[in-house]
Amino acid sequence: MLLSPTSSPQPILYDRTNVLDTPIQTKLSFALPTPPYDKQVKRPAATGQFTEQKKRKLNHDEPNDTASDSEESDCDGDVEMEDFAVVKARARKYTPFETNMRAVMRVPGRGRQENPSTRAILQTFVSSHKSDVFKCESNDANAYLTPPYACSYTQAAKKGGIPILAVATEQGTVQLLNTSKRKDWDTEPPRTTLPIHNNGVFDAKWNMDDTLLATCSGDHSTRITCPTTQMVTHVLQGHASTVKCAVWDPGHRELLSTGGRDGSICIWDLRVAGETEEDGPNFLNPVISIPRAHEERKVKRGRRGKNIPAPKSITGLSYPEMGPYGLVSSGSCDGILKYWDLRFLSNTKKSKSAKPSPPANLYSSPNDPTTLHGSRRPRGIIRVTAGIGPTAGLIFGLGADSRIHAYNLPSLEALETGYDHKNMQTNSFYVGLSLSPCGRWLASGSGGTGNGTHGSAFLFDVANAARPTCMAPRQEGVQLSSQQGEVGAIDWAEGMLASCADDGTVRVWRPEIETYRTCVERADDSRWDWSWAM
Repeated sequence: MLLSPTSSPQPILYDRTNVLDTPIQTKLSFALPTPPYDKQVKRPAATGQFTEQKKRKLNHDEPNDTASDSEESDCDGDVEMEDFAVVKARARKYTPFETNMRAVMRVPGRGRQENPSTRAILQTFVSSHKSDVFKCESNDANAYLTPPYACSYTQAAKKGGIPILAVATEQGTVQLLNTSKRKDWDTEPPRTTLPIHNNGVFDAKWNMDDTLLATCSGDHSTRITCPTTQMVTHVLQGHASTVKCAVWDPGHRELLSTGGRDGSICIWDLRVAGETEEDGPNFLNPVISIPRAHEERKVKRGRRGKNIPAPKSITGLSYPEMGPYGLVSSGSCDGILKYWDLRFLSNTKKSKSAKPSPPANLYSSPNDPTTLHGSRRPRGIIRVTAGIGPTAGLIFGLGADSRIHAYNLPSLEALETGYDHKNMQTNSFYVGLSLSPCGRWLASGSGGTGNGTHGSAFLFDVANAARPTCMAPRQEGVQLSSQQGEVGAIDWAEGMLASCADDGTVRVWRPEIETYRTCVERADDSRWDWSWAM
């Protein structure tokens, strides 16, 4: 049932953001695992020395014990204190959230076996000049092609389904491409063009069941489009500047978050009733806003010493798998990530007399990795993505220092592990970062290399990212170079990678061993038909 626009967001998001049964805390507490005990130890005879005073002290030391009264009553008053603790440890039951958090609170790399390198597979990625290149046609009569700013494969494509790729352009349109493998003489499958915005689209994301597509634009709005009806169903208005990134809640198809150049994070619920014109989209306001999420650093300039804030844009958002209520954000000022618990947030009312201050985040990176590799000043994070599979428990951040940094969850401490390439340049906030569906390959775009005319994509095997640097030797990335200008947006599907460039093209790369061998052995002849890894 739709609620009125003035309804409080708390009932609407009750199943996601207001489920605490205990008083709100500023920090989450994590129970330590119970050490193993010898099952062969027999129950000692009663000694009569277990007094009521010892009982009270033991209960005082474990205030968070969740054992029931019936379980505690199984311990006889004549039992030694050590055996009473063993019984209570058996009765201790962790919640699913605590169990998941305990799994990721380990020391990075401890207990993980080293995964074999798959760099040889990454080197076999090739792309056909005829069947793997898609041109983004312009709707302007004075231009033939338009640069693609963002791209996103459907969730079904990441699981091996039909690889439908949404490509958002500088002109505000979104083109839906079918990038299935085809022969050189086969025609391209029909594509669908959706005129959604009147300004550039900087991010595009499918929801979990591919029924809705969210697009972030320079017109200060995020729009939700139904690909079946090709109609805009919702217009999200809450940012005071360009909307730079969006992410869907993986546990709820109607919830998403956006970050903008104005430095704010907005959480949206598509079930809320907003202002609607006849047969028009639903105009919504955010149910929760986090203003000035990444507080700006002050610098003094000018004779009068005025404080000028450094850029504070929100550049990346991610819902990590470790907890159902967390949201990780990155900013353009430095390499510090922040972790927000949505249960502790409420809609901030703006004051006319003063700017609203941001709520306290749950976790923040204790160190800035962009200052650890020779940089004289902090550099921003361009994109973030959460690890899955072998990289679960990690967050990867593409820095403006031309390096990919790894952070440990939930503390967001930057690890020593980093990935770079001598030709990778990421000093532009249009460059993308994407993790493969298997969770072990990371792809990054890059600016022009060499003479500045050729952009490239770079592939890295990150399966051992959680292991200490001394245990996992550094591996150089694989460079995919074939397009003109900067390679910005990039995304994975099952068995393929799509890269977008300023020359108005989208190129698809696939691992094909036999074709790669032919290209290497007959390079002069093959370069007319194929591009392959360097």
